[in-house]
Amino acid sequence: MFQDLAAGDGPLGGLLSDDVLGALVGAVAYSAVGIVLMVLGYLVTDWLTPGKLGELIWTERNMNAAILLASNVLGVGLIVVGAIWASEGNVLVGVVSTFVYGVIGLGAMSLAFLVLDWLTPGKLGAIVVAEGTQPAVWVSAAMHLALGGVIAMALS
Repeated sequence: MFQDLAAGDGPLGGLLSDDVLGALVGAVAYSAVGIVLMVLGYLVTDWLTPGKLGELIWTERNMNAAILLASNVLGVGLIVVGAIWASEGNVLVGVVSTFVYGVIGLGAMSLAFLVLDWLTPGKLGAIVVAEGTQPAVWVSAAMHLALGGVIAMALS
């Protein structure tokens, strides 16, 4: 069927040119890598915070945990966008660099969380899962977004 679409045979002939097919493959590949990185980000955030992140957010409706995870997802998203932008049409190189830079970004976000925890009073992980919105979670969230942006720009 795809050969018919690309070759121009049949009622939808020529619909899938090499350019369109390449863009579809790229979109699927980048989406897959993005999802994998976001799952890794979820697991890293779960590891850094006390308790189970899923329960904190979806059962206990903890806003702090949700803000922290959302900033992680947005930071990873910035890295993925930067990697796509920098790939200049080479899907294989772009997908591999997206994964590599995404892992670097997750490592940098984790390190920043630990450094902030070390520099500030109390345990940041405990503050993040505390009742009521805590100002410290916004600082950590801002670091995640900033690091995602820095890594995304490093790709260009």
